[in-house]
Amino acid sequence: MTLEAKVEAQYRAWLDDAGIDEATKSELRALEGNDKEIEDRFYRDLEFGTGGLRGVIGAGSNRMNAYTVGRATQGLSQFLLKELPAPRSVVIAYDSRNQSPEFALESALVLAGNGIAAYVFESLRTTPELSFAVRHLGASAGIVITASHNPPEYNGYKVYGPDGGQLVPHMADAVIAEIRDVTYAQIRKLDRAAAEEGNLLHWIGQEVDEAYIAAVTAVSRNPGVVKAMSDKLQIVYTPLHGAGNLSVRAALAAVGFTQVHVVAEQEMPDANFSTVKSPNPEERDAFKLALELAAKVDADLIIGTDPDCDRMGAVVKDSDGEYFIMTGNQSGAIMVDYLLSSLKETGELPADGVVVKTIVTSEMGAVIAQSYGAQVMNTLTGFKYIGEKMTQFDQTGEHTFLFGYEESYGYLAGNYARDKDAVIASMLIAEACAYYKSKGLSLYEVLQGLYRQHGYFLEKLESRTMKGKDGVEQIQGIMSDWRTNPPAEINGRQVVEVLDYSKGLDGLPQENVLKYVLDDNSWFCLRPSGTEPKIKVYFAVCGKTGAESKEQLEALVQAVMQRVD
Repeated sequence: MTLEAKVEAQYRAWLDDAGIDEATKSELRALEGNDKEIEDRFYRDLEFGTGGLRGVIGAGSNRMNAYTVGRATQGLSQFLLKELPAPRSVVIAYDSRNQSPEFALESALVLAGNGIAAYVFESLRTTPELSFAVRHLGASAGIVITASHNPPEYNGYKVYGPDGGQLVPHMADAVIAEIRDVTYAQIRKLDRAAAEEGNLLHWIGQEVDEAYIAAVTAVSRNPGVVKAMSDKLQIVYTPLHGAGNLSVRAALAAVGFTQVHVVAEQEMPDANFSTVKSPNPEERDAFKLALELAAKVDADLIIGTDPDCDRMGAVVKDSDGEYFIMTGNQSGAIMVDYLLSSLKETGELPADGVVVKTIVTSEMGAVIAQSYGAQVMNTLTGFKYIGEKMTQFDQTGEHTFLFGYEESYGYLAGNYARDKDAVIASMLIAEACAYYKSKGLSLYEVLQGLYRQHGYFLEKLESRTMKGKDGVEQIQGIMSDWRTNPPAEINGRQVVEVLDYSKGLDGLPQENVLKYVLDDNSWFCLRPSGTEPKIKVYFAVCGKTGAESKEQLEALVQAVMQRVD
C-alpha cells in the first residue's frame, strides 16, 4: 500500500470509528481536499520517544489529543501491570497549556480503567515537583502533561519511572512496545465518578507542595547571608505564564528573599503565552517585560522560568550597567563554583563528590569542578541520563551527587528529585547573587573572574527547524552526509577526533549524535532534537582572551553552518 493510500485509510478510519467523538470528526471533515494537512496528521502515529509524546494539538494520529494520550496511557498501564509489583500508582501533573487539565484527567481515567491508582495534582504544578512527588509518594510512575517551552499549539506527555526520573531507553523501549500494539478500541477507562468511588482517583496538593519546598530549601548554602542581604538585593521574576509562579516565590521567600518583583503581565497562567513570541528563557525576547521592570526597580538579578518550570534563565548587569542574559553554560559555571566553594569553606565537600553534565555542555563547569577536586561525568543530552546516574549513585554508594546540569538551562542540586528544577536553580542563582554582593561583586564580575582563572570558554547553539515528513527526511539527510563524509578540517583547523554516539561510545547508550573535536580543543556537535522538528548544532571554543574566543567561535560557526545549510 502506498503512503497516500495508508494516509487516506487512516483518515477514513477515524471518521468511521464510533468511538471517536463528533467534535473530532467535525475537525477532520473540515480538512477534506487539504491533502498536505491530512498527510501530516495521519502519515504516522505520534511517536512515543524516550521522553514521551510531544506534538501539535489537534485531531489525527500524528497529533496530541485525547485518543493519542489514551493510547499512550493504555500502553503504559500494560507495562506497569507486567513489570512492577502491586500496589501500582501513578502521579500526574500538568502545566498551563491548552488541554493540559483534560489530558491529565484522561490519563488518570485510563489508569483507573486498568486498576491503577492515579494521584492527580488539583491544579497546575511544575515538572520537578512531579519528579519529587513520585519519590515522596512511593509511586510506580509519573506522568506530566507539558510541551516545555514549545509554541502554544503544542502539548506533550512525559513519563517518569519509580525513581522519579524520565524513562531511560530500555524502559522507554518496553513502554513503546506496549503502546505500539494498542488500538483505540482497546483503551480501557472509567468515568470520573467511578474512578473516585473505586479509590482509583485521588487529588493531591498542599501536603506535597510543602514537602517539596522543604526539600528544595534544605539545599540552601548561606541562609545567614541571604537574610543579611534580603533588603539590599532586588530580584525580578517572570514565570512566563507558566507553572513556576507559586513554587519559585515560595522557595525564595523560605530562604529569606523579600525584594522579589513579579512581572504582573506574565504572572498568571496563559495557555497562549500572549505576551511573548516563545515562552523560552533562553531567548532575549522572553525577557522584554522583565527587563522593563528591572530598569524601574534597579534589579540585581532577573529570573525567568519556562512553562513547566524545569528551565531557568538568569539576567545580570554587566560592567557597563546593561542587562546581560547569561547562557545556560555561564549560569551553570557560576552555580558549580558557588556550591563547591561554599561546601569547601564549611568543610562539607565530600571526597567522592561528582558533577554530572551532558556531552554538549561547556567544559568550563568541568574545569571548575575539577579545580575543587570533584569528579566530572558526562552523559548524553537529556536530563534523564543525569537522573539515571543519580539513581546509580544511590544504589552503589560510590559517589556523592553534587550538581547536574545541561547547557539548555537545566540544573539540579540535592537528591530529592531526578529531573532538572528551575525552582532550586532560581534559589541558588539568587543565593549566589546575594553572597557575592555581600563581598562587593556582581555575578557578571564573578563570571569574568572565572574566565580569567580557567580560560575564556565560549559556546553557541544554532538550530534549523524542518517541519513535517519532509523535514524529518531533511534532518536524516544532513546527519547521513556528515556521518559518511566527515570533514578532515574545518576553517583551517584539523579534525582530530570524530565521535559517533550512534555506536554507543564511552559506555553510553546509542544516540544519533556526531561530535567533531579540532586540534585547538574546540568542538562542534550535530544532534537532531528529540522533542522538536529541529536539527541542533552546538559549538564550543576556549581562547586566552574574550576577543580571541569570540573570533574563533564566529569562524567555526560560519564554516560549519555553511555546509549544514
